[in-house]
Amino acid sequence: MEELEQDLLMRPWAWLQLAENSLLAKASITKQGYALLISDLQQVWHEQLDALVVSQRAKELNKRLTAPPAAFLGHLDEVLRPLFNDSAPQDTAHPGKATFSCDHVAEALILRVRSELSGLPFNWRFHCIPASSSLVSQHLIRPLMGVSLALQCHVRELATLLRMKDLEIQAYQESGAVLSRSRLKTEPFEENSFLEQFMVEKLPEACAVGDGKPFAVNLQSLYVAVTKQQIQAAQERRGSGEAQTSSNNSPRGTDSQLPNQPEQPVSSTPTLAEPEHEPPATSGPRHRPQLAKPKRKKPKGLFS
Repeated sequence: MEELEQDLLMRPWAWLQLAENSLLAKASITKQGYALLISDLQQVWHEQLDALVVSQRAKELNKRLTAPPAAFLGHLDEVLRPLFNDSAPQDTAHPGKATFSCDHVAEALILRVRSELSGLPFNWRFHCIPASSSLVSQHLIRPLMGVSLALQCHVRELATLLRMKDLEIQAYQESGAVLSRSRLKTEPFEENSFLEQFMVEKLPEACAVGDGKPFAVNLQSLYVAVTKQQIQAAQERRGSGEAQTSSNNSPRGTDSQLPNQPEQPVSSTPTLAEPEHEPPATSGPRHRPQLAKPKRKKPKGLFS
């Protein structure tokens, strides 16, 4: 399911216009299961099921249908794909297409799907519960912060490019070039005055979130690029962290062997006793006392 979660993170948000209201949603469906995120800009709901639970729910909602889990998941993918790609309400006049409806039950959101599978009616219900704060941060807060920073960097690059263009035009004018069409003449770019004018004239319209459609339509590619970059950075941090832990563990292993090295001299101390056995002369001094006894006997003989 980790691959499913990662695939969901890289999916863009789509704008869904249902009969009841409009929603932002993103989904990932594989042979292992599916994951779905839905938001009405007030709350975020989430559901993630594996293939076994999908098969059980499909049998409960469709008594006449018998199919493997992969068939149900494949049909759900086919049903949801036009809804996410078209970003438009489904046409209920065509029976071959699916119809969608949603309602709130307590804190949950239930998205109902009616379609046909193998010529038989197929019903499905997505039981979405409130998403955790970590999911909201992972799919909305952090990516939107990344999108904002990317757009800010984009604006700075454009401002730099405009200043360079002004210097280029100034160089042409100093060399005697004359603009042939006066209507194309522009004033030198001043970033501060431009930002002030933008805040007054363009900001109210630019930040009108509405039902979320402008975000889903205009920023899909940038959102996906940011999430991919964040996943790649997380993988690199994870890889460097694993390498660091392995490097930290290896010195500890060598350090644990280091105390055994000084033990070798300690264990070699019995070899210090070897000099006691090595010189055979040690047996000589032991025999010398026997020679000293005859010497002591000689004086006794002299006195006698």
